[in-house]
Amino acid sequence: MAEKSKILIIGGTGYIGKFVVEASAKCGHPTFALVREATVSDPVKGKLVESFKNSGVTLLYGDLYDHESLVKSIKQVDVVISIIGSMQVADQVKIIAAIKEAGNIKRFFPSEFGNDVDHVTAVEPAKSTFAMKAQIRRAVEAEGIPYTYLSSNFFAGYFLPTLAQFGLPAPPRDKVIIPGDGNPKAIFNNEHDIGTYTIKAVDDPRTLNKIVYIRPPKNIYSFNELVSLWEKKIGKKLERIYVPEEQILKQIQESPIPINIVLANQPLGFCEGRPDLL
Repeated sequence: MAEKSKILIIGGTGYIGKFVVEASAKCGHPTFALVREATVSDPVKGKLVESFKNSGVTLLYGDLYDHESLVKSIKQVDVVISIIGSMQVADQVKIIAAIKEAGNIKRFFPSEFGNDVDHVTAVEPAKSTFAMKAQIRRAVEAEGIPYTYLSSNFFAGYFLPTLAQFGLPAPPRDKVIIPGDGNPKAIFNNEHDIGTYTIKAVDDPRTLNKIVYIRPPKNIYSFNELVSLWEKKIGKKLERIYVPEEQILKQIQESPIPINIVLANQPLGFCEGRPDLL
C-alpha cells in the first residue's frame, strides 16, 4: 500500500477546518496544522489546538503573512489544504507563492468548501467572495500547481438545526420563514462527511486537477421538504411565511456584516434552483 501523503492544513481552527484536521488524523495521514502562537493561548481555540495534539497532529507555528514560516512549513509536507475564512481568500496568493518557492507540493486545495465558484450566480457581498475564489483558481492554474477544488455546497450543521431561521436557538415550532416559493432544491452535507471526503480526495488520482462535488442524492432537499420533515417529526403543522426574493435582496443590502453574507446565500440556494446545485 502506498504511503499516505503528509498534509498541511492552514485554517484548521475554523468552522470547517477542525473537521478536516480530524478526518486527516483519523485516516492515518501525517497531519500538520499551521497555527499562530496567539491561537494556542486563546481560551477557546487553545482547547481545540490541544485536541489536535492529542490526536497526533503536529503543530507548526507560523502565519499566512510570514513567508519564511510558510515556506518552511510547506517543505515538510506533500499536500496543502487551505481552509481560511472568506475575509482572507485573496491572501491565498501568499500560499501560492510559498508553494512555488518550496517546489515539493503534489496537491493544493484552495479554500472553497461551498458552491462551485466557476458555475454560480450570486448577489453581493457573496458575489465578490465567489469572484475572488475564482481568481485564486486561475492563479493556481497559471502557476502550474497541481490542485483539487472541492465543492461541498451547504453545511448541514450550520443551516439545518434552526431550519435557516437565523437568530433562533432551535427549529421553529409555530411559524417558519421560507425564501422564495420554497421549491428549488439545495444540497446539505454533514461537516464530518465534508472533512472525510476532502481527505479521501488527497491521494486519489481521479481528483487531480479536478473539481470534486459532494452531492449524495439523499442530501438534496427543497426548503418546503425540509419543513415537512420537521413537521412530521414534531407532529405539528407550521405557519409558512414565504418571502419574495426581492424582499430578501433588500434585506441583504440593509444588513451589516456578517448577516448580509449569510443572507446573500439564500437566493443562491433557495430562490433560483440552478442546475449547478444539483
